[in-house]
Amino acid sequence: MNYLSAENIAKSFGDQWLFKNVSFGISRGDKVALIGTNGTGKTTFLNILTGKIPADEGEVSIRKDIRVGYLDQSPAFDETLPVMEVIFSSNNPIAQVVKRYEHAIETDNHDALSEVMEEMDKFNAWDFEYRTKEILGRLGIHNTENLYGTLSGGQRKRVAMAKVLLEDPDLLILDEPTNHLDLDTVEWLENYLNTSNTTLLVVTHDRYFLDTVCNQMLELDHGSAYTYKGNYTYFLEKKAEREEMEAAGIDKARNLMRKELDWIRRQPKARGTKAKYRVDAFEELKEKASQKKFDTQMELNVRTSRLGSKIIELDHVSKGFDNRQLIKDFEYTFRKGDRIGIVGQNGMGKSTLLNMITGELQPDKGQITKGETVQFGYYKQTDLVFNENQRVIDIVKDVAEVVQLGTGETVTVGHLLQAFLFSPSKQYDFISKLSGGEKRRLQLLLILIKQPNFLILDEPTNDLDIASLNVLEEFLLNFPGCLVIVSHDRYFLDRLVQHIFVFEGEGEISDFPGNYTELRDYQDEQEAEKKSTASVPAKSVTAPVAEPVKETAPATSVSKRKLSYKEQKEMEQLETEIAQMEKQKVQLVEKLNAGGSHDELAKWSRQIEEITGSQADKEMRWLELSENA
Repeated sequence: MNYLSAENIAKSFGDQWLFKNVSFGISRGDKVALIGTNGTGKTTFLNILTGKIPADEGEVSIRKDIRVGYLDQSPAFDETLPVMEVIFSSNNPIAQVVKRYEHAIETDNHDALSEVMEEMDKFNAWDFEYRTKEILGRLGIHNTENLYGTLSGGQRKRVAMAKVLLEDPDLLILDEPTNHLDLDTVEWLENYLNTSNTTLLVVTHDRYFLDTVCNQMLELDHGSAYTYKGNYTYFLEKKAEREEMEAAGIDKARNLMRKELDWIRRQPKARGTKAKYRVDAFEELKEKASQKKFDTQMELNVRTSRLGSKIIELDHVSKGFDNRQLIKDFEYTFRKGDRIGIVGQNGMGKSTLLNMITGELQPDKGQITKGETVQFGYYKQTDLVFNENQRVIDIVKDVAEVVQLGTGETVTVGHLLQAFLFSPSKQYDFISKLSGGEKRRLQLLLILIKQPNFLILDEPTNDLDIASLNVLEEFLLNFPGCLVIVSHDRYFLDRLVQHIFVFEGEGEISDFPGNYTELRDYQDEQEAEKKSTASVPAKSVTAPVAEPVKETAPATSVSKRKLSYKEQKEMEQLETEIAQMEKQKVQLVEKLNAGGSHDELAKWSRQIEEITGSQADKEMRWLELSENA
């Protein structure tokens, strides 16, 4: 069943087409992701589909008997209403029935109550209020009497999300739903959408979300649309194939154009009408041959300042607000090359810790000591204030005319802007013409060109497109200084961090050795172990013999312990390293058997001895761990 169809949709701003001749359809059960770089018109496209703005060309049709729910990036409701009233103020028929039911009870109107009870049965609305509180609670909104106008931007977005989910629409359209959500809530939303029958169209840059929730990709690229039937991993494979074919087609067109251009030049003007079809074909060929593919894989490698041995020491630091303890007795000494992720529910004090590290806030107790060579680069959730009438390149030149790369090479800010996916024409756009994601990308660039050696990124993935994230990740993988990241993007954390500060509530912060996926695996193991341990006492009550077991159990088995998570990871790493060493030895033996110069044979023999010795040490450690396992 086809829910929505778009035929030859086009939209332009001024004399420039944002996209043109886009045809697209959504059928029942589809879960479609709309992807593309910032500025390609994703939000504009959604606004056209939902009727918020008209298309310049083409037509959108939505099946008459279906309900559409739309969560945009900046939802707006009556700020004087409490949260619960915002939920009930919608056109959701279930909410309206519940509202009428409660009014009938309050006014003791038996006739109205009898009538509305039938509708409550019809819509199965008896548990609506319970579902409302459950969904709001999972989204971190617990006090439903708070006025909507008193909420933060992130809380408003979550209230709007709860509202659209409770409407239970046939077609759900979400624009950046994971922004401003903590990691637990993102995972809950994934599970909710995966287990519901809702047909979905979503714009998101969360790559794990794209992989686990969506079964179809619609890409906006250079004004055209491309559809891929599969998840994000499948999309990456097919997009690479498409770009390869396009590049080959452009090369072929350019070669053919050279021949046609020679023919055009040799034709007398008087004979121009004799082969008009060929002249027309030449114009089409010329258009294809002149196409350029903007390089989104340029290397980003900005030089950083030298970092001394003393960096930052947090000595038993505590901080609270309004009688609420956010951070309690936390201590940590930063070392060179630290790559730390910070996770925890919203409001637990993550940004407070960052502000204390940079000196913007002072602790209530304890001390923070900063090394003399530390130069912070702090990317905050709040937007920088730009002069909307300035051009992009002029704003960057106000900071630096040229930038020195990590290789020692000096480049102009124009080249650096290209590395940040600002094409030469985009560099001369006014700030007022940039999308939200492009402004955030520019904000990040202005921080990095100041050559910080201690980089703090507070939710850097909000509003950044996937191409921008890939560029940023490649830079951060090679960043030689200290790196601290707060992010709800699990893929981003998995690639970049080596250990994680976990905000557990009541001011407690633990330091976990590993990335985010390893943390979740560990937490799942701990939860399963707790459930298993909790079930043991109930069974032991009815056990007829407890004492003999104590006598006959060998002392060695009592002393056995379960490997810690760190030891489990060490054991897995040892297995990998031992296998790699064995492979290296085989390759070296093959070289010896094949023969070579005297120096080469001696070198390979020494390498085999060194590998054998190291392998033996690792095998001994593996055996030690396996005995405890």
